[in-house]
Amino acid sequence: LTNNLTTPTENLNKPAPTGENYQLPITNYQLPITNIEANLNNLPPSRAAVYARINLAQSLIRLKQQNYPNARSELEIAQVLVAAIQQAKSLQDQQATSYALGIMGELYEVAQQRENAQEVTQQALFIAQKIDAKDIAYRWQWQMGRLLKQEGNIKGAIAAYTEAVNNLKSIRRDLSAVNPDVQFNFRDEVEPVYRQLVDLLLQSEPSQENLLQARNLIESLQLAELENFFRASCLDANPELIDKIVDKEDKAAAVIYPIILSDRIEVILKLPTQEKLRHYVADKSAVEVETLLEQLRKSLLDVTQTTQVKRQSQQLYDWLIRPIEAELANSKIKTLAFVLDGSLRNIPMAVLYDKQQQKYLVEKYAIAVAPGLQLLQPKPLRSQPLRALMGGIAEGREIEGRKFPPLGNVSLELERIQSEVTNSEELLNQTFTVSNLQNQLNSTNFSVVHIATHGEFSSNPEETFILTWNQLLKARDFDNLLRASNNQNLSNTIELLVLSACKTAQGDKRAALGLAGIAVRAGARSTLATLWSVDDQYATELISRFYQELKSGANKAEALQRAQLAVFANEKRPYFWASYVLIGNWL
Repeated sequence: LTNNLTTPTENLNKPAPTGENYQLPITNYQLPITNIEANLNNLPPSRAAVYARINLAQSLIRLKQQNYPNARSELEIAQVLVAAIQQAKSLQDQQATSYALGIMGELYEVAQQRENAQEVTQQALFIAQKIDAKDIAYRWQWQMGRLLKQEGNIKGAIAAYTEAVNNLKSIRRDLSAVNPDVQFNFRDEVEPVYRQLVDLLLQSEPSQENLLQARNLIESLQLAELENFFRASCLDANPELIDKIVDKEDKAAAVIYPIILSDRIEVILKLPTQEKLRHYVADKSAVEVETLLEQLRKSLLDVTQTTQVKRQSQQLYDWLIRPIEAELANSKIKTLAFVLDGSLRNIPMAVLYDKQQQKYLVEKYAIAVAPGLQLLQPKPLRSQPLRALMGGIAEGREIEGRKFPPLGNVSLELERIQSEVTNSEELLNQTFTVSNLQNQLNSTNFSVVHIATHGEFSSNPEETFILTWNQLLKARDFDNLLRASNNQNLSNTIELLVLSACKTAQGDKRAALGLAGIAVRAGARSTLATLWSVDDQYATELISRFYQELKSGANKAEALQRAQLAVFANEKRPYFWASYVLIGNWL
């Protein structure tokens, strides 16, 4: 770069350069950008004008990073930022000044001028902290963390990243504190902070302290993701730490935390009554992992692809389970609880295939998925009589311009459940409306709510719904319905929510987020749901057997395992038995 960009403090006070020497030839994308710059220069000084310049500079930096043809030089981008900084200072707008300085620091980072980048970033951070703007400060702490990592100062980088994460947690608790001028993109501006810190903590041979911190970070990330999904707090019940459950309540259960990082999968294992966490690594890049998960997901949805399912899920088994087979056996583990990361949540762990023993994971263990380290306090269903509210739509419907075909086995499914749970109420077809559902939930304490109808889980809450007779019940409304009933009946928490015949949205890598969101926000201790819809005799048999096993005294994970194996005995193809996943407390 020219000297005009190498000394930050002196340049920030220089007038923004003008004149034809600073205009690039107008080609492809540059015509609109040149027009934008001309319009910006005509705007009167204001906060909006400052942020418009900052946003333009950010866009130009991204084009530069992507080696876009005829991308602007660092000097030209700096001139846009210098103008923004000068205007922000003239307006005495400290927020905008901090933000513009921070983006200038990012520009130096891209230009690999680390010393200048640190100096300007520190200025931006000082201002943000002085005005207690956590939503801006975390960005510059993150930026400092990256810069310190680049110079090999791992300890300093971890400290900077940790401060960034602490600010993000604080922002999450007080959504109203977020500066409306700074829009958050969760995947680009929040999630990478957590993952990059986990990456730093787990490099080489991590200490127990680092393993604990990394595990807690993934928990915080998942909670932040759910709260971003609902735009509301997700954990206001009395949670139970999962460690306490495996140490005291279920000493035959182990907890597995796979973490997908850019260049590897890190796996943390918690064994019962053992304070020391285990740790192992699979050297597979995130791209390779995501590709495999996408292929496996497609294979699972095709009833003819059982051979491919085995081949693909065998790789997952080798990455996640094979390194700990001996320890699981030595600890006499019967149940595996997974705290799943990213696209792993779209895959039922039951199908992981052990090629050596020629067995699926469900043939060896009962399986549950924990949405995080904290679960609602366990209260086994076997300690109380079941009382169920059942609802469903068997007939074809057309709602909000969408056609839903008939579900021929729903009536039989509810009938079979009634034979197992005699203390039950049924809302079928025309009677399965939101008002009827609400009235039932508010008037009676149900330990089980079983819903068999079309539904779809998506990473977008507006596209996550279950079908009632006359409307699509969206995620937030469904959640509010169940939570309202829990609040009215304070002595009653729904022990088990069953969502049968639902599916995760195709082509949405984060579709299971909608399922996890409903599971956590509904306030039920456990949720049993389908990742894809199977409307046939096997689904009916599986659900019926699940309730039989609950009645006989099995916990929820064991009941699901036995029900799946009962179907597996007659139908080996995973399409028919693997779609059910148990989320939350497995006892």
